[in-house]
Amino acid sequence: MPPIPTAFVQAAAPRLPYRFAGASALVFALLAAPASAQDATGETAEALESAAKTTPPPTNAPLTGVERVVQFEADEVAYDSNGENATATGNVVLRSEQRSVRADTVTWNRKSGLIVANGNVRLVDENGNQLYTDKLELTDTFEAGSMEDVLLALREGGRLAAVRGERMADGTVELDKAAYSGCPVETTDGCPKKPSWRITSEKVLYDPKTSNVRFKGAYLELFGMRLLPMPGLSVRTDGSAVSGFLIPEIQFSENNGVQVSGKYYFRVDDNKDLELTGHLFTDAPPMISGQWRHLTDIGAYQITGYLTTSRRSTDVTTGSTERDVRGYLFTNGRFQFDPNWSLDYSIRRASDRTFLRRYDISYDDRLRSLIKLERVGDTSYFQLAGYATQTLQLNADQGQVPVALPLIDWRKRIDDPVLGGKIEFQANSLALMRDTGQDTQRAFAGARWDLRRVTGMGQLVTLTGLVRGDVYHSSDNGLTDTAIYRGNPGWETRGVALAALDIQWPFVGRAFGGTQVITPRVQFVASPPIRNLAVPNEDARAVDLEDSNLFALNRFPGYDRVEDGARVTYGVDYDLQFPDWRIRSTVGQSYRLSDQRSILPDGTGLAEQVSDFVGRTEVRYKDFLKLTHRFRLDKDNLGVRRNELDATIGSSKTYAEIGYLRLNRNISSTIEDLRDREELRAATRIAFARYWSVFGSGVFNLTDREEDPTLTSSGFDPVRTRLGVAYEDECLELGLTWRRDYVDTGDARRGNTFQIYFALRNLGFR
Repeated sequence: MPPIPTAFVQAAAPRLPYRFAGASALVFALLAAPASAQDATGETAEALESAAKTTPPPTNAPLTGVERVVQFEADEVAYDSNGENATATGNVVLRSEQRSVRADTVTWNRKSGLIVANGNVRLVDENGNQLYTDKLELTDTFEAGSMEDVLLALREGGRLAAVRGERMADGTVELDKAAYSGCPVETTDGCPKKPSWRITSEKVLYDPKTSNVRFKGAYLELFGMRLLPMPGLSVRTDGSAVSGFLIPEIQFSENNGVQVSGKYYFRVDDNKDLELTGHLFTDAPPMISGQWRHLTDIGAYQITGYLTTSRRSTDVTTGSTERDVRGYLFTNGRFQFDPNWSLDYSIRRASDRTFLRRYDISYDDRLRSLIKLERVGDTSYFQLAGYATQTLQLNADQGQVPVALPLIDWRKRIDDPVLGGKIEFQANSLALMRDTGQDTQRAFAGARWDLRRVTGMGQLVTLTGLVRGDVYHSSDNGLTDTAIYRGNPGWETRGVALAALDIQWPFVGRAFGGTQVITPRVQFVASPPIRNLAVPNEDARAVDLEDSNLFALNRFPGYDRVEDGARVTYGVDYDLQFPDWRIRSTVGQSYRLSDQRSILPDGTGLAEQVSDFVGRTEVRYKDFLKLTHRFRLDKDNLGVRRNELDATIGSSKTYAEIGYLRLNRNISSTIEDLRDREELRAATRIAFARYWSVFGSGVFNLTDREEDPTLTSSGFDPVRTRLGVAYEDECLELGLTWRRDYVDTGDARRGNTFQIYFALRNLGFR
């Protein structure tokens, strides 16, 4: 038996940790704990003193030229001089860098360097993964050797169990007869629980260098039934993604028949990946799609594409079709060059107007592409942008859809007060080009001054002044169908001046066990006559009186139309809060001081001298109830011109959502192409039996022929409905969904669509 260092024996205290360096130093760690009486039997004081001369440096001394430091704790240590084995028992703990081992007993062989841990063994690696086993062999470099009855709990939540495991010469750990699952194996009460799903495999290879776990001969089992082979399956113990096949998606639709989509995921690098998908249909040619994602040093972008050949609609009236190459491209990204400058872009293009709906990719009726360069400073803002839109409406003329290039906007705020208020300057330029329509260029420069004060009686007073000069140039004005949107061809100039006074006076008090705030508000706005009809109207067409623009300085959206004359707007805000409840409401009206005809169209609520009444009410109760109601009432007979309701009732598991909109504006079709509409939207989800739920939703057109003579609607026409059943527990989500579309759009036919889906949590894919 080698001599025991005297310094260690004298310094030992119950369960004190020690630190040692180098592979062979582990023996000192084992001997450092309190020793039993027989450990030092037969040793002389001279031998102990001699050994003390070769003692490793103390804990607080710097360690140089070493590969690994080991900390050790145990209740008791014994040494077998014949076999040269050191055995530690009782709550044994080994720590090396970010790894640790706990066991009932640890034995170290001096000759082989083999460490064997027995009884309730738990190893924690540097990634936070925990390995549980009854017996574990470790090398003298603290690497796992062979093990039996292994359970590996990954940091990301998955669990891997195996009958046995062995560490190979290259460091790879091979597990036999293994099973993996992301499901808990115990209930919250600690009772055993079978996992909803698991992956079984004859062999599993774990590479600690790459943190990669690869399965050989893997199968997916769902509720104990073997369903699908999983070739090439692999997971990472550190939670990052790896290359491999994803679970196929199955769907049936009226357009394409049975659809099976198989995906393969490429983990190109830590900051880039590629997903390729093959789509097979029984009633359509196959299609391929892919998505590339890349995170760079200054931003991120993605590219998604679809490509196929199939028959598409070429004439809506005759129903004729032809086979053609079809596809869709979508790419977007954002790049931050420095704290001020950034670039955003989004490009969406489809080969034709029915491709997205035919293949159930999107129900958008237009695709907008943009690129935007911005600089945001402390007191300034600059934007250089361009926009282009592709219409997907079958009867729309693409030549009438403009391309905006460039759009330039610059703003500068002056911090130093001017007459007590803040000044902001703005310059803006826009060019619109159409293939078969009106072209318009616009530029303006202006300044706005705002002064806000709170009086001694609590009124919030805001004074605003605005001046602006506009320059327009337009051509082919006659190609715009609506006359009031055209403006005069050629060059036109316009001056804008506006002054406003806004007063709010909140009254706060107790009510109904809570606090209420009543805020009367009055606003006066005056502007001299403005040459609105002399210039084109490109961005101020969709005007309508709402609660959101009741107190706006200009009720027209955009810049091309500015409300002139003098008007008074008055209203009241109400806010009531008490435990768990909040009620807010707004109502108001405006009055023009002149009885001259306004350029605002009839039906907008603003055309006459006295406007309609407009308001909004919101009611909230905890997170259980949220209700928002918006309305506009005719000033003459209180007829409902706008009635909009959005309500959500229930919890996150069981809820109902209702949306209702009715527009009864009587806007002339020669001025505004937005006809009166009535629509109902509803969605619900009901949870039952702990993990199960049923859900449904629908969109219904309630517009009848009296509201829109161009329709053949009966007053209740479904547009789209959906029903389904789903199962969702801690690690599995699966369901069956039925959807029906009731409207034909070219070769995207109405009909039923069925989809089966499931997602495995902690496996990284759907």
